[in-house]
Parts: sequence; structure tokens; C-alpha cells
Amino acid sequence: MKILLAEDDFATRKFMVNFLSKYGECDVTVDGMEAVDAFMMALEDDEPYDLVCLDVMMPVMDGYQSLAGIRNLEKERKIPEDKAAKVIMTTQLNDEKNVKMAFDLGCTIYSGKPIDKDRFEQALKKLELI
Repeated sequence: MKILLAEDDFATRKFMVNFLSKYGECDVTVDGMEAVDAFMMALEDDEPYDLVCLDVMMPVMDGYQSLAGIRNLEKERKIPEDKAAKVIMTTQLNDEKNVKMAFDLGCTIYSGKPIDKDRFEQALKKLELI
């Protein structure tokens, strides 16, 4: 599996890389703009990401803006929905408005923080990524 992680918090980023690396190749970005750029480069290289993990609160471009950019890139390239990247958004903002906005933009799974390994692993199984 090819994974893109966008996380600005060092401790969470380190935890997520250690956790996700056992499932595949994990590329890391520290802000939303870098995530969209990395996603675009992967598409251009014909090596798309299977999974994108986006933190909601990041500098330069937040997770919502990044998700919108990623989904727009997929639409521009006419990537069918069943081939689109699975997106897990992570945040401490678990209010109904934020969750709805994430799903409206094309989020696949919305996960609270701190990250629970077992629940995250169940999410990966649900997405049929592991």
C-alpha cells in the first residue's frame, strides 16, 4: 500500500509513521500544501496513493482544503470513485459541523485524536486496505 501522511505535530507524525509503515510505503508531509503537491506528483508519476491520512489543523493549508485539492486532482484526471484514494482525516475537532464538512468534501473515515491503534487498524480493515 502507498500511504501519504500529512501531520504537522512531530509526536503524532512519528507515531503514525511507525504505525503505518508496517502496512506499506509511507511518505510524510508537514502541511496541507505539501500534501496536495505530493499527491499531484504521485499521480503524474502514475504511482497514486492508496491511503491519505490528513490532519485537520495544519499550517499553510488545512486538512479540509487539502482534501478538496486532492479530490479536485482526481476529478481533473477522471479517476473513477472506486480507484480514488481512501482518506482518513484525524483531529481533535469532533463536533458535528466538522465531521459533516469532512464527509461532504470526500473524506472516507473521520478519526479522533489521540489515535487509538486498534480503532485505526479496524478502519484500515473496513477500507479493505489491510
